[in-house]
Amino acid sequence: MRIDIITVLPEMLESPLNCSILKRAQDKGLAEIVVHNLRDYTINKHRKVDDYPFGGEAGMVMTVQPVDACISHLKSQREYDEVIFTSPDGETLTQPMANSLSMLDSIIILCGHYKGVDYRIREHLVTKEISIGDYVLTGGELPAVVIADSIVRLIPGAIGDEQSALSDSFQDNLLAPPVYTRPAEYNGWKVPDILLSGHEAKIAEWRHEQALERTRRLRPDLLV
Repeated sequence: MRIDIITVLPEMLESPLNCSILKRAQDKGLAEIVVHNLRDYTINKHRKVDDYPFGGEAGMVMTVQPVDACISHLKSQREYDEVIFTSPDGETLTQPMANSLSMLDSIIILCGHYKGVDYRIREHLVTKEISIGDYVLTGGELPAVVIADSIVRLIPGAIGDEQSALSDSFQDNLLAPPVYTRPAEYNGWKVPDILLSGHEAKIAEWRHEQALERTRRLRPDLLV
């Protein structure tokens, strides 16, 4: 899978994109993540990518020209399934959405910044807008990393145990059940006996019951 990220702050993405599962997936050739500095596509001598908004509103707005130039350049090299814009008023990222995106071949993620982007970018260049929650961040770089991580970890081979991703929270609209490891007892705190029984069917039933109970208690909205 190929993910191209367009940003005005490429240095902000260097660390998170080059460690843990994202790095291993790239090293294995399962994912290719390329960061593009939007300033490289400007046509003004100061490499300026923003300007004042019409109408006198406060803040600065990302201009159309460099975004269009960058996206057009990328599209001249390959076809893209989605051009995603990270936006607080986009569709909220969910596990089912991440599952669907992980099946694609190539996507572009445009990181918002400043007051936002010229709306014509959203009208004519963007195919999907994604939010990671009902709050505003300085820019779309962190949401881009969240989106990339949620997608790449689902690619077969990206994590050691492929079944692990399938049992994560939200995969069945349920939170994950509690997990335990050695020792079986620590400081008087014991692991539930059922997990030590070796009875796979009963363990599976217990895990489902626990997942359902935790979802009802912590995230009842998932069961609607």
